[in-house]
Amino acid sequence: MSATHSHVPSAPARDNRVSSALELPQRLKQSPREGPGNRGEEAQHLLGSTAAVQTLANVIRPCYGPHGRQKLLVTTKGETVCTGHAAAILRALELEHPVAWFLREAAQTQAENSGDGTSFVVLLTEALLEQAEQLLGAGLPRPQLREAYAAAMAEVLSTLPTLAIRSLGPLEDPSWALYSVMNTHTLSHTHYLTKLVAHACWAARELDGSFRAEQVGVCTLQGGTPEDSCLLPGLVMSGKPCGQMTFVLSGARVALFACPFGPANSNALATARLSSSADLARFRTGSEQLTEKQVGQLAAMNINVAVVWGDIDEDTLTLADQHGIMVIQARSRAQLAYLSRVFGTPLLLHLIPPQNPGRCHRVYRQELGGDSAVVFEWEGTGTPALTLVLRGATSQGLRGAEQAVYHGIDAYFQLCQDPRLIPGAGATEMALAKMLLDKGSKLEGLKGPVFLAFARALRVLPTTLAENAGLVASEVMAEMTGAHQVGNFLIGVGAEGIINASREGVWDTLTAKAQALRAVAEVVLQLLTVDDIVMAKKSPTLMQGWPPDFKTTNKHPSPMKKENIKILGTKKQQHFQ
Repeated sequence: MSATHSHVPSAPARDNRVSSALELPQRLKQSPREGPGNRGEEAQHLLGSTAAVQTLANVIRPCYGPHGRQKLLVTTKGETVCTGHAAAILRALELEHPVAWFLREAAQTQAENSGDGTSFVVLLTEALLEQAEQLLGAGLPRPQLREAYAAAMAEVLSTLPTLAIRSLGPLEDPSWALYSVMNTHTLSHTHYLTKLVAHACWAARELDGSFRAEQVGVCTLQGGTPEDSCLLPGLVMSGKPCGQMTFVLSGARVALFACPFGPANSNALATARLSSSADLARFRTGSEQLTEKQVGQLAAMNINVAVVWGDIDEDTLTLADQHGIMVIQARSRAQLAYLSRVFGTPLLLHLIPPQNPGRCHRVYRQELGGDSAVVFEWEGTGTPALTLVLRGATSQGLRGAEQAVYHGIDAYFQLCQDPRLIPGAGATEMALAKMLLDKGSKLEGLKGPVFLAFARALRVLPTTLAENAGLVASEVMAEMTGAHQVGNFLIGVGAEGIINASREGVWDTLTAKAQALRAVAEVVLQLLTVDDIVMAKKSPTLMQGWPPDFKTTNKHPSPMKKENIKILGTKKQQHFQ
């Protein structure tokens, strides 16, 4: 998916975003100000960051929340993906603007660390930068703005734990805590999948209560319905054995190869120079002898299962069958990397036996519906992995179910670290906004207006939930504001209006929300220090073999000269794909 924006207008004002700080000039009248020229330059430079962030947020905003819409992505590889998950959308985007790169990196880090909060990071960053522009335009100096934003974020992070009103007990069924995390974008059969994930996580827990996310694997097989999904002991991977060996019934010793199973690729850069048919015959004989030696070494080290991510040579496969080696072709490198973590054996780049092969009791092929899978099974109850086998009629539905399952596993891992939960559906953001409004209205000096601006930025998130649910955002926000003013901080946004998040069972993990807020703080404070965005213009590569004489140098000036530098300081010059 690619999109080019040569000019990105500011997002239209919404009812919830409360008008810009008209009172700010009066409140800052006694404070030192920058000159008109400097102030306009500061706002212009900040606008350079805001435009790229707005463009990225406009892509993500319609997907925010359980009632968000989905995107039909066409990747650079030609794959068509229908998804509403922000992390998948950000991965598919081809970005050129450095600020867009910076924000995507922060959002993806949030997704990798906690599995949730990607949209939250993008949308709150955009809202805070928009408020920062208004404050800078009203005359607030940039250093004071950064300091006040940092103080407001510190208040938010210190208040956040006080909103945790429920915790997951050590012996409690976690289904109720995982449901709202997995119920994204109207996923079908959410109740069944949530119970399946809760059972898998509970079964994979250690005796001391600890939990490792890699202990629960996910295997997707097309065919059947989501209710045909099941939990199997051991490790299950999609695929089938390639040779005549289709099972190892005891004492399986596994090697993982991230290379072709056979001779080196004939199209490799390093090729042999052959001058006669005799040289060709010797080369073929030597290659065959080397392959026989490599397979023989695997057999000598009792390797009887080889999982390969790469091409499989038919002659080498025949040798493996003769030595009793079961060869399985992995469908992705990620699948092979997961096997490496579970077995504790490295990925090998050459056909050599590993010093510490993976061990399990048996490996066999199993038919599941209309598809087949390979099962790695351990003996007894000490299995290091369980696998959720997801079934579905379409690849798109399976991809959404897989993403929801991973969200549930990540949420359970966080709850094992910190069992506290906070109200979801935008209730937490509204409660934090009210706290900042109360503090900001009492503060004197520069921090007061900044606290109020931070509160307005937080209100953007529940408003977006209301808009995506098809509600009248201004009416919903008015009702929520009234409820929170009287101290009911559990009121959030539902499908038909305001709801009690606790009564409806809509929860967020405290750990994920705190990590997301810290990520937003880091991004915003960093972007507030950016003065100009400078990109070196791409210069054509000189033809190889030309001597660099004086005339050629003059015709092609150094890319470090001023005329070959592109300064992205205005909206008109900002674009990303």
